[in-house]
Amino acid sequence: MRTIESKILTRAAMAAERERLRQAGRKVVFTNGSFDLLHDGHVTYLQFARAQGDVLIVGLNSDASVRRYKGPPRPILEQAHRARMLAALEMVDYVVLFDEDEPRDLIAALLPDVLVKAADWAHYVSGRDVVEAHGGKVVLAPLVPGLSTTELIRRIRAAYGAEG
Repeated sequence: MRTIESKILTRAAMAAERERLRQAGRKVVFTNGSFDLLHDGHVTYLQFARAQGDVLIVGLNSDASVRRYKGPPRPILEQAHRARMLAALEMVDYVVLFDEDEPRDLIAALLPDVLVKAADWAHYVSGRDVVEAHGGKVVLAPLVPGLSTTELIRRIRAAYGAEG
C-alpha cells in the first residue's frame, strides 16, 4: 500500500510517472480543482472521475491560484492540507499541484486519456483542445445538488456568525 506522501508528486515526477503508466497501457484520467473544504460532493465527483479509467490524477490549485480566482479569504485550508486529504482518498492515485490560473499546461504535459470536469463547467473545459487533439475524451460529471464549498461556507457563516 502506498503512503499518502508517495501519492503527492511534483509536475516533473508526475510527467515521468505518466509516461510509465502510458507504457503499461493504463487509461489515465485527469481532473482538477481547489477541493478547499472536502465534502460529499467532492467524493462523489472523484468516484465518478476514477470510474472513467484505471488511474486518477488530481490537479490541485495552489493557494495562490485559488486566491486569484476565488478571492480572499480562500482557500480555507492550505495546499499541503488539501493535497494530503485528496491523496488519502482511495479513488485518488496521484495529486499534483499547479500554480497557474487554469491547468491547461499541466494537462498538456500529462496528456490524459480522459479529462473530467463538473457539468457546471460545460461552457469551458481548460485543456479540452489538447486532450481531444491527442485522441482523448472529455467527460462531464453530474453535480450533487446543494453541495458546494461556497454553499458549505455560507451555511457555516449562517450557523456561527460572520466575523468582520
